[in-house]
Amino acid sequence: MLVLALFLPLTLGALAQEPAAPSTAGQTQEAERPLPDVAALMYEVEAHQKAAEAIQKDYLYHSVETQQERDGHDAVKKTTTREYDVFWIGGVPVRKLVRKDGKELTSDEQKKESERIDKEVAKARDKKDKADSQGKETNPRGGDDITVSRFLELGSFTNPRRVKLDDRDTIMVDYTGNPKAKTRNRAEDVVRDLVGTIWIDEQDRVIRKTEGRFLNAFKIGGGLVVNIRKDTNFGLEQRKVNGEVWLPARIQAQGAARAFLLFSFNGSILVQMSDYRKFKATSTILPGVSTVEEKPGDAEPQ
Repeated sequence: MLVLALFLPLTLGALAQEPAAPSTAGQTQEAERPLPDVAALMYEVEAHQKAAEAIQKDYLYHSVETQQERDGHDAVKKTTTREYDVFWIGGVPVRKLVRKDGKELTSDEQKKESERIDKEVAKARDKKDKADSQGKETNPRGGDDITVSRFLELGSFTNPRRVKLDDRDTIMVDYTGNPKAKTRNRAEDVVRDLVGTIWIDEQDRVIRKTEGRFLNAFKIGGGLVVNIRKDTNFGLEQRKVNGEVWLPARIQAQGAARAFLLFSFNGSILVQMSDYRKFKATSTILPGVSTVEEKPGDAEPQ
């Protein structure tokens, strides 16, 4: 899941909020405090991300996805809105469609959506089981995963600097792919052509924000499986929920991209998450799940 956390290919750059100007004494203290080694920091982020998945699986949240399709003159010609409940089933993250353009799904649509999720989970678990038996590094869906080691081989993390987000120390790091790096799969081809910036919460060692841009067009299966237009840009923001876990809060993207059945847009997309709740991971969302109360100090997305 690290590649998703670092550069989720749904999104457009979310710029960091300029921190309030600190006192001169504070500036001196910050200047004297050394920054962590970038490579070591990224390995810590990877370890924390894997550990966080165990907690993330206990949460459900609501996602509102707004897409604007644009014509050749960059004018909006169509706007669609879809709402999802996002949660985990059997170790697989899924999105359950609950509303389209403000309208609830019909009973037939609800049935089809439940059947789709059942098939999706079964397929993902089978794929992951096969990959695990072969000792391959995969994401929860059984797809190619890219470790920090491979990120360091495919490009470089540079220019670390410390900023404040919600009064929390945050390390910003730039990433630039190396177009000459040798790749092992198509997912690595994507990473090799990325440039972007990552915001890392210094205390929790988790990714707070990402922003990036695809330098080249990218296709798999002649564009039928994956198709990303050159210069498509994206960004992701996360927030700390219930004082214990960081979850997606906002995703933006501009350009054109399609990947399997996970997402597709041509123009712009905005995804906003809310209503974080704890629940029991079964194929049916159980009644009685409650909204998580935010704790003082929980970080808000910028």
